Amino acid sequence: MLLSRLAETSAALAATRSRLAKRDLIAAVLAGTAPEEVEVVISYLSGSLRQRRTGVGWRTLQDAPPPAAEPSLTVAEVDAAFAAVAGLAGTGSAAARTAAVRDLFGRATAAEQRLLAGLVSGELRQGALEAQVQEGLAAAFGVPVAAVRRAAMLTSSTTTAARLLAGGGLPALEAVGLRVGTAVQPMLAAAAPGPEAAAERSGLPAVVDAKLDGVRVQVHRDGHAVSVFTRSLDDITARLPDVVAVARSLPHERLVLDGEVLALRDDGTPEAFQVVASRTMSATDPAPGGRPLRVFFFDLLHVDGRDLLDEPLHERLAVMETVVPAALRVPRRTCADVAGVATAFAEAVAQGYEGVVVKNLDAPYAAGRRDAGWVKVKPRHTFDLAVVGAEWGHGRRQGWLSNLHLAARDPATGGFVMLGKTFKGLTDELLGWQTEQLLAREVRRTPGTVHVDPPLVVEIAVDGLQASTRYPGGVALRFARVLRYRPDKTPDEVDTLDTVRALGGPLRAGEEQEG
Repeated sequence: MLLSRLAETSAALAATRSRLAKRDLIAAVLAGTAPEEVEVVISYLSGSLRQRRTGVGWRTLQDAPPPAAEPSLTVAEVDAAFAAVAGLAGTGSAAARTAAVRDLFGRATAAEQRLLAGLVSGELRQGALEAQVQEGLAAAFGVPVAAVRRAAMLTSSTTTAARLLAGGGLPALEAVGLRVGTAVQPMLAAAAPGPEAAAERSGLPAVVDAKLDGVRVQVHRDGHAVSVFTRSLDDITARLPDVVAVARSLPHERLVLDGEVLALRDDGTPEAFQVVASRTMSATDPAPGGRPLRVFFFDLLHVDGRDLLDEPLHERLAVMETVVPAALRVPRRTCADVAGVATAFAEAVAQGYEGVVVKNLDAPYAAGRRDAGWVKVKPRHTFDLAVVGAEWGHGRRQGWLSNLHLAARDPATGGFVMLGKTFKGLTDELLGWQTEQLLAREVRRTPGTVHVDPPLVVEIAVDGLQASTRYPGGVALRFARVLRYRPDKTPDEVDTLDTVRALGGPLRAGEEQEG
């Protein structure tokens, strides 16, 4: 398949807001894809290269040669070129990488160059999220989308599900089961502004878990072999020897557990997220000798040959109580009414937890989706937003990028919609770190401002929203302040504009309050 076919499809996806239209566009291009190319095509439609790390940065892309006049590149050629680039190492590899990328881009048309740049950066703004790609894949092969989603969930890869479907049809998808040692896409929580709304959405009675402010982990044990994965399915086993030891101490040979890693202070309250993230998301521990990291589990997906994904939560938790000691389980209680949920929430916050997660007792494990079976509640309005630019500071902050441009995600286009700015909540250490990170992502400058792509993901607390004509989303953040950066999240996980509007409380009229 010519790359130009995908470039045309990408442009068409970006041009429509219709979910059905996106599905049909994806299905049409997949219908003309050879079986040996389907994994690459699915990966590109999802907005990423198959090679997770290529060493190619924005500075290399900014020096791309003029585009070709006519299309000639094939999908297979592009995949092979990036595979070769990803394999370069040692002396002279940087120069060889740059030369290879320039050669590839020199053969690409303008539309193909835009597609390639988006794939390299992981920021292909075409509004085709993984769920929509799965819908298109199901439509192309005439199979239920639920079968595609389940296979993708259990193999942790839509591209793998596509390869199975192309090679063996629906029976190949249905034959996929949970495999201990292969990460499963994690179940995600929806959000509510308060415990009452969470209880109404989840249903009662419900289990109310303390929401731990740590790093999400999925732990697999197969005999002596243990693997630890992040929510983004990265293998961090080598960085968490204490978690490995805990898994091996449990009296079962085959396990898949869902949990959270965090550190506790001397008084038993949770340590700040940044402390945990810096030790789990980096290849080396920057703080040796720091507080030990502890794991707390909140769900059980498999035990000794028995898959529990489709079992209701009350059954999973009943089995879990026989597998995992109480000291290794998250604090939780069962609540029969709204008053009980509100009390559990207040007590969790008082004990230093981030909030609670209200869980439906009858819900299966809805892997890979935000589901009303789990609803999180925090004591303040917080959002995960994209930092799309920053302004140079003044006075004491001279020389640092300080005032952040904050944006929510438009789910229809995949682009970002600016909601406001803030310089509040930034320590000197964080100012230095973010300046370095933002300059490395710089794509252009305007007077006083550095614009970046791909953006950083930052967790922001706000006092609410107000109507605004200043920003294209029609709303602005009130008294926004930085809580933390989220290196464990990708720009695709930035909260949508609809989520911000729904959780921000009633809109107020008046001048925006910014940092």
